[in-house]
Amino acid sequence: MTSPSQQTIGIIGAGNIGSNVARAAVAAGYTVVIANSRGPETLADLIAELGPQASAATAAEAAAAADLALVAVPLFKYQEVPVEPLAGKVVMDANNYYPQRDGRIGALDTNQSTTSELLQAHLPTSTVVKAFNNIPAAQIPTDGLPAGDPNRRALPIAANDADAAARVAAFLDSLGFDSVNVGDLGQSWKVERDTPAYVRRTTASELRELTANVERVRQV
Repeated sequence: MTSPSQQTIGIIGAGNIGSNVARAAVAAGYTVVIANSRGPETLADLIAELGPQASAATAAEAAAAADLALVAVPLFKYQEVPVEPLAGKVVMDANNYYPQRDGRIGALDTNQSTTSELLQAHLPTSTVVKAFNNIPAAQIPTDGLPAGDPNRRALPIAANDADAAARVAAFLDSLGFDSVNVGDLGQSWKVERDTPAYVRRTTASELRELTANVERVRQV
């Protein structure tokens, strides 16, 4: 398996989730290229904090540099994510749907789709994996524990592709987290807003129990 020092994490979105994944990834030895919507020059303070393993770029540049990518933009901006530079790549989706921020999205209100399915449709040549959507952002760089620790936190993932899911699970493991695969992208709602597992600290066994028989709530 390729070591963290040989991998670049491309992060599109430098808000709470994106910046804290960047902190965790740098601490684990990864190279990080991070972008926001306001331009690389606005990320000078964050890059200074992260150090020489990190650099700021445009969204297209971060996508092109990525061995593994993360989309952590507000959901209403998901269609601005560059498509071509992410072709053939695994893309982690940290989105949650907040109608008061994102506006009403009919396919989500009626449970016809999930946020990750929307992103997958926008990125047809990429492989989307749900990740980092149900942990408070500040806890991403602080909550990791060594493998085998009985109190190790588990984060959920969802994916249509087993190899992509395994790759994201390995990344989470390198940051100090177990992972629980809750199903394909159509099942990713199990760990989103208004579900028992959402932003709740759990071990792997606890997370499996919480997501086993969860009921889907309509957003309307």
